[in-house]
Amino acid sequence: MSKHFFTYRQALKLENGESISSLDIVYHTYGTLNEQKNNVVWFCHALTANSDVADWWNSLVGEGKTYDPTKHFIVCANIIGSCYGSSGPLTINPETQKPYYSSFPSVTIRDMVKAHIILRKHLGIEKINTIVGGSMGGYQVLEWVLTEPSVFEKQVLVATSSQESAWGIAIHTAQRLAIETDLTWKEHHQQAGAKGLKAARAIGMLTYRNYEAFVKTQTDEEHKLDNFKASSYINYQGEKLVKRFNSYSYWLLTKAMDSHNIARGRGDMKNVLGSLKIKTIIIGISSDHLCPVAEQKFMAQHIPNSQFIEIDSPYGHDGFLIEGKLIGEAIEKNY
Repeated sequence: MSKHFFTYRQALKLENGESISSLDIVYHTYGTLNEQKNNVVWFCHALTANSDVADWWNSLVGEGKTYDPTKHFIVCANIIGSCYGSSGPLTINPETQKPYYSSFPSVTIRDMVKAHIILRKHLGIEKINTIVGGSMGGYQVLEWVLTEPSVFEKQVLVATSSQESAWGIAIHTAQRLAIETDLTWKEHHQQAGAKGLKAARAIGMLTYRNYEAFVKTQTDEEHKLDNFKASSYINYQGEKLVKRFNSYSYWLLTKAMDSHNIARGRGDMKNVLGSLKIKTIIIGISSDHLCPVAEQKFMAQHIPNSQFIEIDSPYGHDGFLIEGKLIGEAIEKNY
């Protein structure tokens, strides 16, 4: 495993017409590119993850796992707008020599893909055998395959959709409202909006899991008047995210998810999905309330060379990370 830093010293024009004057990308690689250059597996990560895919999806990536660095050359790049080293609110604006903070421009999934393509070319990769993404990572996969269809052999889409739902947009809006109520929001330091971010994560946790999961794991055995197990869990999850993430990036990236729509500027959604000709595995989590299996079934219905697999799991949307072993088995069986 190696962590790398790449700077693209040209302006990156964004979908909204704005630009950033240069582009920083942090990425991880695992394994070695073979002589035939046909063993590349590229992972696209979700909202608060980073480029170290073997860390956060270790049930799927690693020696002896479905994607094994002794067989594959695995790449994962941190998305722009994040706070893990790629260009985003905490990176230095070359024009001011100060962090961007709230001045970092809005980005879309297509902008993230544009950065991925720049990195692909920098690495000299002409063909990607398999591209894999879960949740927001799947948004990037779909956009990229539509942008460069000849580059890819196969795609794996997990707990994702072709367009952000009204339900997802409403959740993200509630999370941003929570961040905006923090009196420190938009102050120019890394901890600005931290309490708001904690509240936003609390809202998110209710959608990443579900009623059944909370009742099963967070019900108190004894009778109480306060200090309930579920409350402690929500507080803990919020505090944990505040320690490793940033409110500016969270606010920005939820906005990017809201704009996700692969049919934007391309025509009818069914026709756009129908244009995806590569072999496709679409995996849904049975108890996912955030990105329900109906959304994956819709894609499978309209992507010609696709197969839908449902993973029976009580873990809701988080099942796409927790059930890596079952997801891996499904991929291996159908590829």
